Amino acid sequence: MSMDDPDELRAWLVALRTPGLGPGGLRERLDAAGGDIGATLVQLRRDAARLDEPARAWLVRPDAARLDADLAWLAEPGHRLLRCTDADFPPQLEHIPQPPAVLFVVGDASLLLLPQVAIVGARGASAVGLAHARAFALALAQAGFAITSGMADGIDGAAHTAALDAGAKTLAVVGTGPDRVYPRKHHALARRVAAHGALISEFPPGTPARPDHFPRRNRIIAGLALGTVVVEAGLRSGSLITARLAAEQGREVFALPGSIHHPLARGCHRLIRDGARLVETAAEIVETLTPAARMLGGELAARLEAAGGERVQPLRFAGDGGAAGEPVGGDAGYRRLLIELGHEPTTLDELVQRTGQSAAALSSMLLMLELEARVASLPGNRYQRLPDD
Repeated sequence: MSMDDPDELRAWLVALRTPGLGPGGLRERLDAAGGDIGATLVQLRRDAARLDEPARAWLVRPDAARLDADLAWLAEPGHRLLRCTDADFPPQLEHIPQPPAVLFVVGDASLLLLPQVAIVGARGASAVGLAHARAFALALAQAGFAITSGMADGIDGAAHTAALDAGAKTLAVVGTGPDRVYPRKHHALARRVAAHGALISEFPPGTPARPDHFPRRNRIIAGLALGTVVVEAGLRSGSLITARLAAEQGREVFALPGSIHHPLARGCHRLIRDGARLVETAAEIVETLTPAARMLGGELAARLEAAGGERVQPLRFAGDGGAAGEPVGGDAGYRRLLIELGHEPTTLDELVQRTGQSAAALSSMLLMLELEARVASLPGNRYQRLPDD
């Protein structure tokens, strides 16, 4: 079945909306069925007698109107159901507890493959905290990292807005369905993120905000990002949950120190006592995360090749035994990409047409070239070749 086959999409939606199944249960059954959603749904229905009554009722007679509404939402431009079986599903999410089975995406799904830094913090942040969030978001975006957060009030919103104002890439992971906005005051921000970045949800359309959704949302923020920066947080802040999840997932956690008299510095100070990195500049974060960003590019290349896509040869970096920035074996794919880039800003879509490679494969290659300062990312999902030294 093709990627956009409505019968396949409907099967995914039936499975996703099965009460009580959850991402863990669905992925376990998918694995048993070799990744075939049709076979997974058949087995679910065979096992219906062992499921709870709401699940049995749904599997016997799914709500056709609800499924039709889901399919209509997915048919709209810029909307996508990104499945764990897709070659461009973000590989960094495979290493987190209870990885999501799918992500509903509004905007540019290829941004999920980029190296990301999460910036989180208090909803009732101080003016100084908001200024720090904006400054760190801008500096990290200029260094080539996408800015990821949860579109909450306060620090989250400031980080998203600073990235957007700079023409940089930002991703918002929300705790509602992708068609809902919470808090309501962020409708304009949600539209900007969808138009110039990516809005992401594990929950299907129509899902309202619920308290238990936000810890689940936080594990995805922490999982997508190579590191999480906590700007301000009280001792009971949800940002500390994101930081804890990041640490449990083996990701870097950074915390900004503050005044001992400021209640919103106490959460950051606790994180520092528990082993988070105290940071005062974005440069410290960039230096720490660049090796992980290189590893992510290599992992994406391997995932694409294993899925039967293009072979993406990792770059050889300084210290790897060759000249800095020199493609392994003078790899022809990288040489052609640099040629096709020319010396004018070029969009990813244009590079897909010129090279014949997929957006996912090119994203991996461009990431490696950007980390070696041979390519710069520009606003509007454009890239430009940098002059050789």
